[in-house]
Amino acid sequence: MDYKNTLLMPNTKFEMRGKLPTKEPGYQTRWKEQDIYEKMLAKREGCEAFVLHDGPPYANGDIHLGHALNKILKDVIVRSHYMAGYKVPYIPGWDTHGLPIETAITKLGYDRKKMELSAFRKLCYDYALEQVERQKAGFLALGVVGDYDHPYITLKKEFEAHQIQIFGQMAMDGLIYKGLKPVYWSPSSESALAEAEIEYKDIKSPTIFVKFAVKDGKGLLDNETSFVIWTTTPWTIPANLAICLNPELTYALVDSEKGKLIVLEELVDTLWAKFGLEKKDIIKTFKGRELEMITCQHPLYDRESLVILGDHVTADAGTGCVHTAPGFGADDFFVGQKYGLPAYCNVDEHGCMMEDAGDWLKGQYVDDANKTVANRLDELGALLKLEWITHSYPHDWRTKKPIIFRATTQWFASIDKIRTELLQQIDNVDWIPKWGQQRMHNMIADRGDWCISRQRAWGVPIPIFYNEDGTPIMEKAVFEHVADLFREHGSNIWFEKDAKELLPEGYTNPASPNGEFTKETDTMDVWFDSGSSHTGAMIERGLGYPADLYFEGSDQYRGWFNSSLIVGTAVHGQAPYKQVLSHGFVMDGKGVKMSKSQWNAVAPGEITKKYGADILRLWAASVDYQADCSMSEEILKQISENYRKVRNTFRFLLANINNEDDFTKADLVAVSELPKLDQYMLALLDEVNAKCQLAYQEYRFSDVTTLLTNLMTNEFSAYYLDFTKDILYIEKKDSPRRRQVQTVLYHAVNVLVRLWAPILVHTAEEVNDFFKGEEESIHLGRFAEPFNIADAEALKAKVGRLMQIRSDIFKALEEARAEKVIGKSLEAEVLVNVSDEDRALIAELCGDQFHQWLIVSKVSFSIDELKPYDVCQVEIVKAEGTVCPRCWNISDQADEEGLCPRCRKVLGL
Repeated sequence: MDYKNTLLMPNTKFEMRGKLPTKEPGYQTRWKEQDIYEKMLAKREGCEAFVLHDGPPYANGDIHLGHALNKILKDVIVRSHYMAGYKVPYIPGWDTHGLPIETAITKLGYDRKKMELSAFRKLCYDYALEQVERQKAGFLALGVVGDYDHPYITLKKEFEAHQIQIFGQMAMDGLIYKGLKPVYWSPSSESALAEAEIEYKDIKSPTIFVKFAVKDGKGLLDNETSFVIWTTTPWTIPANLAICLNPELTYALVDSEKGKLIVLEELVDTLWAKFGLEKKDIIKTFKGRELEMITCQHPLYDRESLVILGDHVTADAGTGCVHTAPGFGADDFFVGQKYGLPAYCNVDEHGCMMEDAGDWLKGQYVDDANKTVANRLDELGALLKLEWITHSYPHDWRTKKPIIFRATTQWFASIDKIRTELLQQIDNVDWIPKWGQQRMHNMIADRGDWCISRQRAWGVPIPIFYNEDGTPIMEKAVFEHVADLFREHGSNIWFEKDAKELLPEGYTNPASPNGEFTKETDTMDVWFDSGSSHTGAMIERGLGYPADLYFEGSDQYRGWFNSSLIVGTAVHGQAPYKQVLSHGFVMDGKGVKMSKSQWNAVAPGEITKKYGADILRLWAASVDYQADCSMSEEILKQISENYRKVRNTFRFLLANINNEDDFTKADLVAVSELPKLDQYMLALLDEVNAKCQLAYQEYRFSDVTTLLTNLMTNEFSAYYLDFTKDILYIEKKDSPRRRQVQTVLYHAVNVLVRLWAPILVHTAEEVNDFFKGEEESIHLGRFAEPFNIADAEALKAKVGRLMQIRSDIFKALEEARAEKVIGKSLEAEVLVNVSDEDRALIAELCGDQFHQWLIVSKVSFSIDELKPYDVCQVEIVKAEGTVCPRCWNISDQADEEGLCPRCRKVLGL
């Protein structure tokens, strides 16, 4: 007789192979048709809310792996909080103004300088919305959930209106002002930049040492003396107005072949060696403060340079005599203000020298001017030394080209007036990782006022009107009127109408007696756009303030985290977030940051088409995301293997509780009626359930994946599911012992599918389709309730001791297998010598089925001296008897067909 058909073999249509790229789009379509997000909100109506405010990605181009890491982990946070019982409104956003979109339109063949500005902006508007849809499709393919049908977009009328109101409130509170000072200026973008838009790269620059001859030495120095300055930007020499010394440092007057020179005393030897000078007679020394107000002759022009004092002067580099051009540097500007020096700027918005630099220099780009200036100084005998150095220099983060410091009139948001409040708010926020707090503190403590004006076409206009005398109009009613106009028409109206049409009807101002007004042409820094999103999105959409969490890449400490903190504190008096969590960058397999320019970026779409979104999600949840994390083909293969183990465990569990013809919820055995070894498995599920839920709450996603994978592969696949096959396959379908094991399997699926659901969203839904744990979707459920096994810790300790005995026996079985005593473990009879306490423990936990638990045919307890192992003594012998053709156990009570007594009973023979 063929007994195979009498076995209850695993049976399920849940496939071994995931076929994720094929199946996942179907689930995504189903969720959209189900309106799953709205149902999630409805099911948690009245529950405590958890608000993760989405930092808006820039709407330009396809999504990259950095986007994918960010959106996946946000989705894990949203879903895990939902499963924990929170209401989780999540509104995705997009940042849509600024230079990249202008550049994209220009590349399409449009010249903004040759067309109506409003027409150019309309092209930008349409392009931005196309990019939003393109990126939205990329995000949804990752299996994310949220209000993607109603995202917040910074170009939307209501968002722009809120932004104008915020600007107006800050202006009325005295936090917005117009001023002339050096700002980061990008010639390649023809615009001022904020600190957040700067990145540093190493460049090679000429560095020059120049003599400035004394004109009026104030009785201390004669006209044969020169101060020696040093600079890495020769093009700024034409704008020199002063030489700055440190008041407390000591300067030496030294005679040389090049005349009498003044430098820092401690640098004399180093500089003389650099200049190749042999004569080195120190005539006299002075404290810097003694030389204040001496004047020098500018080496290139018929004007004076004043000797001034500043604490920013150090002995770290140069000569200790600092070339000062107030129009081209922050330190220069501020020290110049103390001495009444103008912020003289002779470089235009294109980075070219202006006419007053002289015919020999005008029109030259600053880099070209370096050489021209150095040559002219050499011809005039003022150049002591030229050399090249490699140093870190600021670049425009969008164009990747060097910027300059340039004094221009710009609009600023005052940081200084609210710095104390900002620093206090930073201390009130929970920063993860903890170093984020110090990083943000340092950035706010050290940053100057925020330059918020941009010389761009595509942006939210700065809502300022000017009177006939040039004074800006800063009135609450005017700001509110502009906000109302934007809410109705959008910001393009600013460029379609003149100032008088935009002002409230009948508006008058004493400073415009003729009723003539003009309007500002600059637009706002895009960081002001996104930094206003807590109001334009969260408050506008009823999510309240502050958000529970902001979560973005670590570059956002200088970006969105920063601007949001400033705007939020200025307008609402507190930080816009309770917690800030950051992630690192995605690197390739060699540790190089992935970027389009490096040609090492892998598109998320390529990965999802080959492996599936759940593999990408498992990767994101498995890596140490708070640091930089790697991605490569090898890593994907490893993640796929981990996924295969998880999927196969689910498949085995489902196959043995098939609810179509085997096991249903009605067959569940009460937990209290389960044997201790089964209760132990539920205690393990309880432990992992609690640890995973805590890990989700603390954003430790790799701990979740590790805990779940280890439980499924070690405690279930390699242990419990291994020895219970002898029960599941062999016993009668409805036998009490089989139902007990199936109860454990049922509970395991119920607990595990819910814990995996925030990460493996598609696979969890597929499991639920077979399991029926939730009627409509697993994503509308909650994490499983604990079983609260009685005396769980004592039970774990007992099973722990039993596992030690098992380990010794398994070692002995391996040795016997190696010595050819046995082949399979079912060929073994185990002789074991244990203490009375352990014998009682085995009886308590295993009853008379110790052999079944060990997957051997027979166990005999012995008092004889056997081979010692760690906790017991063991000997393995070949079991005597007949191999049962049905269960493969060896029995000495087999019938004439070889069937063991158990199988005869199951078959009713």
